[in-house]
Amino acid sequence: MATYTLPELPYDYSALAPVISPEIIELHHDKHHAAYVKGANDTLEQLAEARDKDQWGTINGLEKNLAFHLSGHILHSIYWHNMTGDGGGEPLDKDGVGELADAIAESFGSFAKFKAQLSKASATTQGSGWGVLAYEPVTGRLIVEQIYDHQGNVGQGSVPVLVFDAWEHAFYLQYKNQKVDFIEAMWNVVNWQDVAKRYTAAKERANNLLLAP
Repeated sequence: MATYTLPELPYDYSALAPVISPEIIELHHDKHHAAYVKGANDTLEQLAEARDKDQWGTINGLEKNLAFHLSGHILHSIYWHNMTGDGGGEPLDKDGVGELADAIAESFGSFAKFKAQLSKASATTQGSGWGVLAYEPVTGRLIVEQIYDHQGNVGQGSVPVLVFDAWEHAFYLQYKNQKVDFIEAMWNVVNWQDVAKRYTAAKERANNLLLAP
């Protein structure tokens, strides 16, 4: 039985239009995300075979592949729920996400400054990557991370709560090479309710990170 499975979308293919077209959602989820799930499962099987045969000549490549595919699966699983056709704007206390709004203001100075940083981090990824708002458990604050590919350039132990996919497959059919336009449009579909739930859960589990026994 496969260890990882492709999650169902929480909405239909057209739910995020016109920000993201139905064609992109279908290809992105059913083909690209599915490929990361298959890649993670295949790599686990190859690692099991290496253990059984005690043959480790490909260990570096297998570990890199596992990190790549598994991180791709995890980030995409968050990505789908981070968006809604009824989203956008900014987190506000009147919408029940005041704790998240306060944390953003404390960590970045204001929502506008946070938005500028995450937009820039997402739009300027070198090649393929992500812009991520993450909870950093050592200081208990929010940080923005610029992730190249899926797994590189992240602080260990940080928990992603809002992710912007800046790979070309996320936007090229609709936005061509205008990644900046896609990132700006993404703010219109952010599901702040989902982001707030992830922030609260990350805070509650922060003590799971052991810096010392």
